[in-house]
Amino acid sequence: MLKKKIAYAQDFLREHDQLFECPKCHQSMTLIDGQSLGCDNKHHYNLSKKGTIHFPDHHMSSDYDKEMLEHRRMMIQAGLYEPILDQIKSVIGNDDSRVIVDMGCGEGSFLEELSKKINSSDILIGFDLSKEGVLLASDYAERAFWFIGDVTAVPLKQQSADYLLNIFSPSHYEEMTRILKDDGLVIKVIPEENYLKEMRLLFYKDNEEKQNYSNEKIYNKFQNKMKVVSEKRITYSFPITADDYEHVLKMSPLMWGASELSKEYALVHPFTEITIDVKILIGRKA
Repeated sequence: MLKKKIAYAQDFLREHDQLFECPKCHQSMTLIDGQSLGCDNKHHYNLSKKGTIHFPDHHMSSDYDKEMLEHRRMMIQAGLYEPILDQIKSVIGNDDSRVIVDMGCGEGSFLEELSKKINSSDILIGFDLSKEGVLLASDYAERAFWFIGDVTAVPLKQQSADYLLNIFSPSHYEEMTRILKDDGLVIKVIPEENYLKEMRLLFYKDNEEKQNYSNEKIYNKFQNKMKVVSEKRITYSFPITADDYEHVLKMSPLMWGASELSKEYALVHPFTEITIDVKILIGRKA
């Protein structure tokens, strides 16, 4: 009989509930009757049947819907970001039992694919504001614990994480600094100017401003908030098969601002390769 997702989550929390704190009152939390995390002030956060927990106490919307996230999953699994994950793995290394937190995990495939490259004893946690994303991430319940959470109020204790991953996601540096161990590292991946340039040219062929991208503000903020240990630019082309073409078009928010005419044009004018151009920033507490 296949083990249920909630059973994986229960096992994880029995062993690691000491990592969590209540986002409302910041008290320690423990697993209660295998069904919820709770603190001494009677704040409770229930485990869903999928083995996830919803921590925000009010609804917070996300533009990342299930369809887009599923298309992204297909491309991550196809190896689109493999060189980036290999570089992250080289930073993390092979020590035992590190706590690795993916802040803004989306549908979970980045952390899942990374888990295949690192030590099996590492403790993996992923969270995102997108409920749809976290529900998809629960497919990977065997290897990591997943929850719906806000980067501005992370339900993890001070100095609980060895590594914080932040891949194409917003950052909240005060929370990062709080939950990161003093010798821990933040690994942030940001787009560079040529990232997905073929898609921008198709969707915005008559809008030169939208064809161009600059990460200057994001890069400068990281430099101001963290002590930069290293940075590495990775650029490569990835071949796109006919079967993958629709997944690529629909995996990114780039499609949101495109006109219907541009979307129709893109569908019938396929490109055969896509440019991946990113910068990997490694930082410590400032």
